[in-house]
Amino acid sequence: MSTLNQDAKPARRLDLSVRYRFKAVNQPARQQIRQWVRLVEPGAAQIAVCFVDEAEGRELNATYRGKDYATNVLSFPYEAEPVLLGDLVLCWPVVEREAADQGKTLEAHTAHLIIHGVLHLQGWDHESTTRRCRWRRKSARSCTPWATPIRMPMMNARDVEPGKISC
Repeated sequence: MSTLNQDAKPARRLDLSVRYRFKAVNQPARQQIRQWVRLVEPGAAQIAVCFVDEAEGRELNATYRGKDYATNVLSFPYEAEPVLLGDLVLCWPVVEREAADQGKTLEAHTAHLIIHGVLHLQGWDHESTTRRCRWRRKSARSCTPWATPIRMPMMNARDVEPGKISC
């Protein structure tokens, strides 16, 4: 009779759902999003990604963060262990505008935001400045194929108090 190892990590499985509530011809396909999530998703995960318009993005940001404007990405973490569970909401018009304003390709900026959001789901928080360099190095390694400088100061989930995640 074999014994079950209670400390064993779940298999590396990604259940990914992508919804296009706001549609545009230049949005990434599900397979591309999967590749970006896999760059920073360390184990088993169930993640939903939803593309929304500016009105819905503003409403969600006001409701959940108390900020009356549409932001580029919102992360809604539900669980981190044993399986990472969460939702990412990208406000596509904001993503497009930021990419143009920052002189980035839309693909590079979207990759950056997907990675940013998944790291939020894992508990990384950019309200603290203590681990910015470490975060930049981690993000830059993840985004290397897109050669876009990443400036997202965050910290490790071990240093974040529960309920203090912000995006």
